[in-house]
Amino acid sequence: MVSLSACSEREVQADKIESSAFSGYLFAYFIGNDPGEEQVHYALSSDGFNYRALNNNQPIIRSEQISSTGGVRDPHILRGQDGRFYMALTDLYVPEMEYNNTAMVMLSSDDLINWQHSIIDIPQTFPEQFSDVNRVWAPQTIYDEKAGKYMLYFSMKQGDGPDIIYYAYANADFTGLESTPKQLYFPPDYANSKASIDGDIIKKDGKFYLYHKAEDGSPGVKLAVSDQLTKGYKLVSSERVDREVNAVEGSATFKLIDSGDYILMYDVYKKGEYQFTKSSDLLNFEIIDQDITMNFHPRHGSVIPVTQSEIDALMAKWGSFEGAIASSASEQVKKMNIVINDENQTVFLPVKQGTNLNAFDPEFILTPGVTVTPDGKQDFSKGAVSYQVSLNNQTKRYKVSAQINNNPVVEGYYADPEIIFSERDQKYYLYPTSDGFTDWSGTHFETFSSSDLVNWQHEGVILDLKKDVDWANRNAWAPTAIEHKVGEEYRYFYYFTAAQKIGVAVADDPQGPFVDIGQPLIDAKPLGETDGQEIDPDVFTDPVSGKSYLYWGNMYLAVAELNPDMTSLVEGSVKILTPDTSFREGVEVFYRNGLYYFMWSENDTRHPDYRVRYATSDSPTGPLNIPENNLVIAKDEASQIYATGHNSVINKPGTDEWYIVYHRFNRPHGLSMGRAAGFHREVCIDKIEFHPDGSIARVKPTLSGIKP
Repeated sequence: MVSLSACSEREVQADKIESSAFSGYLFAYFIGNDPGEEQVHYALSSDGFNYRALNNNQPIIRSEQISSTGGVRDPHILRGQDGRFYMALTDLYVPEMEYNNTAMVMLSSDDLINWQHSIIDIPQTFPEQFSDVNRVWAPQTIYDEKAGKYMLYFSMKQGDGPDIIYYAYANADFTGLESTPKQLYFPPDYANSKASIDGDIIKKDGKFYLYHKAEDGSPGVKLAVSDQLTKGYKLVSSERVDREVNAVEGSATFKLIDSGDYILMYDVYKKGEYQFTKSSDLLNFEIIDQDITMNFHPRHGSVIPVTQSEIDALMAKWGSFEGAIASSASEQVKKMNIVINDENQTVFLPVKQGTNLNAFDPEFILTPGVTVTPDGKQDFSKGAVSYQVSLNNQTKRYKVSAQINNNPVVEGYYADPEIIFSERDQKYYLYPTSDGFTDWSGTHFETFSSSDLVNWQHEGVILDLKKDVDWANRNAWAPTAIEHKVGEEYRYFYYFTAAQKIGVAVADDPQGPFVDIGQPLIDAKPLGETDGQEIDPDVFTDPVSGKSYLYWGNMYLAVAELNPDMTSLVEGSVKILTPDTSFREGVEVFYRNGLYYFMWSENDTRHPDYRVRYATSDSPTGPLNIPENNLVIAKDEASQIYATGHNSVINKPGTDEWYIVYHRFNRPHGLSMGRAAGFHREVCIDKIEFHPDGSIARVKPTLSGIKP
């Protein structure tokens, strides 16, 4: 047994490691429920955000060699106080056992490569207390400083009872449990009949934070805190601390090296996704999926910091050129749109407007253990630059190109873009859906401003449903806005979708804050409509009559005249304008040279063929004339651009220059995301042109976008 008073040679070594700078992160995980997928895998990262699999994403420990069932899950690694590493695993083979098991695996190692293991079957080890246990899940290890021992904590289910989080101490050589498991976490009375699993403890400022999946209320990751490791945990809130709306499990927390920030990651297991969030206080987390890259799909894992010598050993054993170049740290690079092809040994870096390609430094983020030459600034203006990538005394040549890509126009996941030109401010304002939330579950709206349509300034959150709207707190979608002048005063009206209803908020400035009027403007289908949703508003003021109109609808297109207050509809003015069966949603109306143009999106936003069509009219309320060739913009497979839809249109004041603002799937990862691409979208702008007869020339979506 290791005691606090006994300062062994290993303990001295551990102190030296703790005081030295770590060089990267090791991620241990498994990959799925099918045969061969319940095994331990490794990945490395230099920054905690960009991870690349080791051993070509093949197992680093074979399950059949260490388990009683043929499968292991939920790997948790701890760097011990004694200089060793400790791993704990669920011993379970789902293809044959479904989700019932009785054992866990304990492993120890000096080097993260060679592991000694033992199997602990709970009913066999503790027959008097736990003979009826039928689930033993997600063991983790932590060092108890007061006891001077390693403590394992895990969930168990007995008979028909709920899953409960227990703890027990490991024996001195970490081959078994020396104490009978005791209950660690006691849920509140209202929740004690519900399961608590997947405990994860991290210590901060003398307190122990226990994240766990709880099935009470809205199931998800909950947080309990105590000032003692083995007792006293109190639930902070019945609300989830994770930022998902779907089922999650397997939360894991780690501190970023040389930072006050922490990462909370978890498995969105029903969606086949993994979400990362960040916090400085371990209470409030923000989603950072846009900053994360992985060339694998993990399930329930853990992350620890590792030293350079440990990285070198891992890379010597399992390193490969797959993922050698992980990303770029340059502020000039649009990181979400980097294209790395290890098979062809090419890298494409989309850079921002104003980047000096004559002297540009890619600032590569590399998998730890990889080196790249040349270093520093290179001339990319004449084409690709050759880089030598070295790993384990082997080298390959990569061709790296950098080009100015003004699409997407803002970094991050945004969709359904509305754009206006403010006469008062002489600026453009972009009002998108805040995207990147599973199943379009975002609850707030943001805005951006620009004087040239290329360089955009983030103006922050302008409306938060949970704080600012009483009648809805979910599904913040597809806004539209208008600047309205009355006398010498400007007012700004913001129409938005929330909970499949349409509201309106008002502000004195285009960047908000906007104040909701207190009730939805539209909360029911127009008479005669039985399908679709009350979403996707568009506001338009007719330059001929001066009247303002609101358009909306999914699966149908409706219009109503707005009263002069811009916050209510003229009674009896609702009219259905649905053009044809191609109409799905996302109407956009504008006026040019005596014609009223109506655009809409066809197909599902999760489909690569989401695209825009149009019709014209002599009136803002129809009837609509549909041209034979009315496709405005669609996917370009050669450029990996998909799902170009839900657009707005803007005219450069004083000219006949027009631009289409639309969203697309993330490039280059959209197709590989599957249907999740439909809520990981990006905003783009391209020029739109007209034939002499007023018809719209088909727009080719571009990577370069428009010039300032």
